[in-house]
Amino acid sequence: MNLKYFIGVDVGSGSVRAAVVDKSGHIIKTAVKNLNTWKPKADYYEQSSNNVWECCEYVIKAVVENIDPENVKGIGFDATCSLVALDKNGNPKAVSDSCNNEQNIIMWMDHRAQAEADFINKTGHGILEYVGGKVSLEMEMPKLLWLKKNLPNQWPEYGFFFDLPDFLTWKATGSLSRSLCSLVCKWNYECSIDGKRGWNMDFMRQIGLDDLADEDFKKLGKKVLMPGDYCGGLTNEVARSLNLLPGTPVATSIIDAHAGGLGMIGAKGQNIDDNMSSRLGLICGTSTCHMAVNTEPILVKGVWGPYFSAMVPNMWLNEGGQSSSGMLLDFVIASHSAGAKLLNNCSSGDARNHLRKLLTQMANNQGLEDVSLLTKDFHVWPDFHGNRSPLSDPAMKGMVIGLTINHSEENLALLYLATIQALSYGTRHIIDALRQAGYAPFKSLPVCGGITKDPLFVQIQADSVGLPVLKPHEKESVLVGAAILGACASSYFNNVQAAIQSMGGTADVVKPNLKIKSYHDKKYQVFLKMFQDQIQYRSIMNC
Repeated sequence: MNLKYFIGVDVGSGSVRAAVVDKSGHIIKTAVKNLNTWKPKADYYEQSSNNVWECCEYVIKAVVENIDPENVKGIGFDATCSLVALDKNGNPKAVSDSCNNEQNIIMWMDHRAQAEADFINKTGHGILEYVGGKVSLEMEMPKLLWLKKNLPNQWPEYGFFFDLPDFLTWKATGSLSRSLCSLVCKWNYECSIDGKRGWNMDFMRQIGLDDLADEDFKKLGKKVLMPGDYCGGLTNEVARSLNLLPGTPVATSIIDAHAGGLGMIGAKGQNIDDNMSSRLGLICGTSTCHMAVNTEPILVKGVWGPYFSAMVPNMWLNEGGQSSSGMLLDFVIASHSAGAKLLNNCSSGDARNHLRKLLTQMANNQGLEDVSLLTKDFHVWPDFHGNRSPLSDPAMKGMVIGLTINHSEENLALLYLATIQALSYGTRHIIDALRQAGYAPFKSLPVCGGITKDPLFVQIQADSVGLPVLKPHEKESVLVGAAILGACASSYFNNVQAAIQSMGGTADVVKPNLKIKSYHDKKYQVFLKMFQDQIQYRSIMNC
């Protein structure tokens, strides 16, 4: 039998995963390896590119064990949009005053570059239209400017800067090409509505990074490819270390959330419109990304994009998101005294199961038809790590209304439920922004990621926006998305769209409970009032 397999590799915030995927999008085998992370100061998050690549080697070798390397036809990588710094010889170089060259990645969630982001935004440059009007401190230009300002003696010694997904393809193939996905989404690389494409020198001069144009942008990359394009073949050395064949095709990379969108946007659900533009994809992990694609570019205030061919070739992507979602739910449980006790005796997943059962019991005891009705007087604003969209305000803080002197498990359950609801209202807030800017009504919400293992989270997403949720049967949509890229690089499929249709799989449909839609409408009004109040408080204190 002539078997054909594709490898998807996903570098997340806390771990590296790999999967062997067949031509129908079915995952055959997976492996995972945890990453090291340093937190040298408040709001600093650093990782090691050596550690990342070692973990990639470990998981790839694990999944290809007992598989004939002749049957591995292509490899795709995705990763978080974190900044990798190397010296002129391609070796890791420190990104803070730790002086530890192993700490050479500034993670996406690192918030050290607030002042630099503010400075860039004050320029009001036209290119900022493509990031919702304001660059985020999670993006790479503020981080690069921080390095230049705070490590002036080291700045000339940096030789290469990579987005983490592009670092992986460089390690695998030796190719210095960059992915259009990473560049347009996180590096302010111009790919505009009027057809302009390339590094915008006027913008670079205004923000003081025009020296990065030296040697024809050698440090940033001058060859740019679309996700899924053939990037190169595995080098002899890497192939030996992975037990694969030299020259095995490697695809141009993609950001991790975008891989999730790619892996599930073609999923088929019963009686669900399969038009890609009718779907808002939610990739729910440490943070949540909201992915919408359209055949025409739409500028949306407070929402990133439109990005051309950043996820689906020849379509425009708008990307909303929440800086903290899974991370927030973990924090809410761990920081509550009842949650800390729970976690001493069980895993995080078991703790959430326990809270769901407790909520059901509480609703039954009160004669309520739905657990959501328990939080009539309990409200949360979820921006404990700033607002990514549609407010695009990293200074936003979390808010909780309804606190009492109560450290019981029941109180924790209510807080957990109200936080899930708040995250769902955040999705609704983003949908409102997209609709007001010109998007047609969405008809479904495909979802993937760790939080979506919680059925309560999924149901409340559906209930709060009044739309069905698609849960792909293949749970690891991010890995499928990465494998789709590998399949395209191998030329097994003619294009990414064909691979999406063949490998997207099928999905369960979770319908909204429209009987409580009016209740969620009221809570959404409170949700909007909470951020307005916070801005008013800020104004009062700044007078």
